[in-house]
Amino acid sequence: MFIPTLFGMLSLSAVTAVDGIFIGHGVGSDGIAAVNLCVPVMMLFTGLGLMTGVGCSVVAAVHISRGHVKAARINVTQALAFVTAVTVAATSLIVIFARRTALALGSSEHLLPMVVDYMQWFMPSMVFQMWISVSLFVIRLDGAPRVAMWCSVLSAALNVILDYIFIFPLGWGVRGAAFATSLSVAAGGMMALGYLFFFARTLRPERVKMSRKSMRLTLRNLGYQCRIGSSTLLGELTLATLMYVGNVTFMRYLGDDGVGAFGIACYYTPLVFMVGNAIAQSAQPIVSYNYGVGNFGRVGQAGRLAVRTAALCGAIVMLVFMAVPQGLVMLFLGEVESAAARIAIDGLPCFAAGFVFFVVNLTVIGYNQSLERMAVSTSFALLRGALFLVPSFALMPVVAGEAGIWLAMPVSEFLTTTVIVAYYGLSRIRRRRA
Repeated sequence: MFIPTLFGMLSLSAVTAVDGIFIGHGVGSDGIAAVNLCVPVMMLFTGLGLMTGVGCSVVAAVHISRGHVKAARINVTQALAFVTAVTVAATSLIVIFARRTALALGSSEHLLPMVVDYMQWFMPSMVFQMWISVSLFVIRLDGAPRVAMWCSVLSAALNVILDYIFIFPLGWGVRGAAFATSLSVAAGGMMALGYLFFFARTLRPERVKMSRKSMRLTLRNLGYQCRIGSSTLLGELTLATLMYVGNVTFMRYLGDDGVGAFGIACYYTPLVFMVGNAIAQSAQPIVSYNYGVGNFGRVGQAGRLAVRTAALCGAIVMLVFMAVPQGLVMLFLGEVESAAARIAIDGLPCFAAGFVFFVVNLTVIGYNQSLERMAVSTSFALLRGALFLVPSFALMPVVAGEAGIWLAMPVSEFLTTTVIVAYYGLSRIRRRRA
């Protein structure tokens, strides 16, 4: 499960990262800064998709383990319909009020035209992104993790080709990157839906009745799915908060160059996020199914393996970022003597110090979601988000200057890991006494 899930999730994030690489070389640091200002909104939509996908897959897995296949199919159909309706309504408003949205996200007047351009060309494709986010969970649960992987990998490969064509030969700049991403995401979304409708082994969409009772049950089911997946939404909201508060803080202390430098870190952060997500998601069908049939030894074994894998992967990523920050920056900005590049090279090692805790925290939250422990997973997600992250951004620049801005995320994730370790330590002590 893990290897194809990892490649699939990394490919999903690589779509945006590839945009950044081509924009950095074709437009410059201002282009990276402009796109980075749009990312928090994109993360909110991704969070909605992942929340619904996680909740849908957990509920469907439990239904399948108990032989209720039709109920599992209905949950899948309800999830897809829900994200479609919400996304179409919300993105329409964002496109109509693109300028106001850009200003609310902290754009300067200098960056405003590029921010609006990117937003208006990319946002209409978010409905396809939602289909991918939900469908990949369902496809993996259906027993086809490689199909889920290829939906993401082929979409990312198409994005690379289209980015090059639209940004360099055609010279469309930020607009070209948005258009390329929209087309590639649309292709991935149609592939995922095509599998579910025509090739799924078990979890094909099921026609839902439109009676008043059916609608009431649908709302109840969606509410339960959202509660299960709420900590995943909070995980994406944490990323959105990281990027939004970071953009505002860097703009305050270092101006447009600081936002451009932070933008490079923000292009890499979703890739690290998807490593943690891939570990949690590859364990989820195993954990949820065995939880449904009462095989708790298997549940614990999968959880321990997931946490060890998370610590190893987080450490590897951290060491890479600390060892070659200049090479990572050069992927986005060929000119390393620019102000934005110098800020990023100095800051990335500090930022990467939190990646071990970052990946472990995501894995533990996903594990608790798979067991329907909504209160525990939501509490941990809130800790690493608003409760620790926002104060860290406010205090660390005062304590440590420019380096403190980069250290805000590591401090927040470390504190969350400390609380998680304390929670499980106290739980073990209580079990022994009982």
